[in-house]
Amino acid sequence: MFSFKGFITQDRNTHLEHLWRLEDDIINRGTQGGQNALNFLRSVRDMLAGSSNKKVNMTVKWDGAPAIICGIDPENGKFFVGTKSVFNKNPKVNYTNADIRKNHSGELGNKLSIALKELSRLGIKGVLQGDFLFSQSDLKTISLDGDKMLSFTPNTITYAVPVDSSIGRQISRARMGIVFHTKYTGKTLASMTAGFGTVRGRSTNVFLASAGYKDVSGSAKLTRNELAQFNAKLRMAEGSLSKAAPLLDKMSESSADGLGVGFRLKTFFNHYIRGSAGHMAKVRTLVDMFRDYYINILQAEIDAKKTDKGKQKYKDILATNLKFIDRNKNALVMAVASHVTLQNAKDFLINKMSEIQSIGHFLKTSTGYRVTSPEGYVAVDKVAGAIKLVDRMEFSRANFTMPKGWSN
Repeated sequence: MFSFKGFITQDRNTHLEHLWRLEDDIINRGTQGGQNALNFLRSVRDMLAGSSNKKVNMTVKWDGAPAIICGIDPENGKFFVGTKSVFNKNPKVNYTNADIRKNHSGELGNKLSIALKELSRLGIKGVLQGDFLFSQSDLKTISLDGDKMLSFTPNTITYAVPVDSSIGRQISRARMGIVFHTKYTGKTLASMTAGFGTVRGRSTNVFLASAGYKDVSGSAKLTRNELAQFNAKLRMAEGSLSKAAPLLDKMSESSADGLGVGFRLKTFFNHYIRGSAGHMAKVRTLVDMFRDYYINILQAEIDAKKTDKGKQKYKDILATNLKFIDRNKNALVMAVASHVTLQNAKDFLINKMSEIQSIGHFLKTSTGYRVTSPEGYVAVDKVAGAIKLVDRMEFSRANFTMPKGWSN
């Protein structure tokens, strides 16, 4: 049903933290980020239009938790399981259940014990990272529109399949489910680099979900009208990016200590999405809101300082950056317009790709379950790297408000 191909090396073991939300890349990397974003969108467009001369590597993002790191320790040849803490300065690497009891507790410890037993039988070569989807105790039978469904909710999204379907029977037999998406290479755990990778094979006890995207029915192809709509969005993004380019380059070089204008523009969008009603305000309204947001952030820093000297430092930063914002307001309008337009173009493609589903995706509400899309997709380019395609107004808002129970 799905196939997975593609591998891209990251600079260090950053656990794919280099996967940016596509629209954020214009703030992270300025002009180059804008070009990367446009190139990705064009590549996915060509894939869906059936006009691409090469394969586009596209992986589906599952909303699993906790993250599981497992495989063969290159230093001793032993199989291990763990969380991202295997890469800590003082790593928590579990070769036995005794190790798990020493390093972890509660539900996390229970899931790691299941993973140690079941994943050690898969014949994994090297080191892989995946997201835990379910154990037997996580599976629930629910009714959706009168249909009996087998469901699990590892994080924010509830996944559901008909109980009597082929995939439903696979899940009901499995002792755990996991989706692998990352492969690590290196001579030691501390020096490993990360790229895309998975495990092939079958296991009755482990449901191995695929991270690969493949249009198997043709229903995710862009129609002529949809292609015209999407191309119009791209032209809008190109126009605003050309006008915002000098400002975006300046912001990409600004401080990432929480005080720079560029850094705070990214956090503003997250802040806005948390409190939004599911739609973006007009661009000039967003710019005015960002200015107020930035003042509030710096004012909180000023108020938190006990000495006049400490307060003055942040007063100076606020005054300098407010001048920057006001002096570049027109360019900032174009930067925000670029961000919003790229987000709209990305969501257009996500909605189209989400028409191909082998498993239902739902968000639990106070009145039942609401249909939603997958968490998102990751597009891979050999030059630019990888860019995360996430519907921020749908998944991100739900994810921001969902309490998290996993720790290392």
